[in-house]
Amino acid sequence: MEILFRPIVTEKMTAQSETLNRFGFVVDRRANKIEIRQAVEKMYNVSVLEVNTMNYGGKRKSRFTKAGLLTGRTNHFKKAIVTLKEGDTIDFYSNI
Repeated sequence: MEILFRPIVTEKMTAQSETLNRFGFVVDRRANKIEIRQAVEKMYNVSVLEVNTMNYGGKRKSRFTKAGLLTGRTNHFKKAIVTLKEGDTIDFYSNI
């Protein structure tokens, strides 16, 4: 089962990674904190101290077009904030 979908690269997460050594990921909704910890440690070869998770529900969205009103829904997802041991870091831009 693939647990980590993508990293969260925003201004807020970049600031937290520089000051608090925290990194954010969008993860599988069925994954628990232990599985997330193991996946991050295996993929990035770092030591994880703490994992915080948040579930986000999808929102209803509508927009007006030439064809009329289109309604839909955004995806629901789970976000994990991972705190690493002092001295460890993750470089998301090394493969670019």
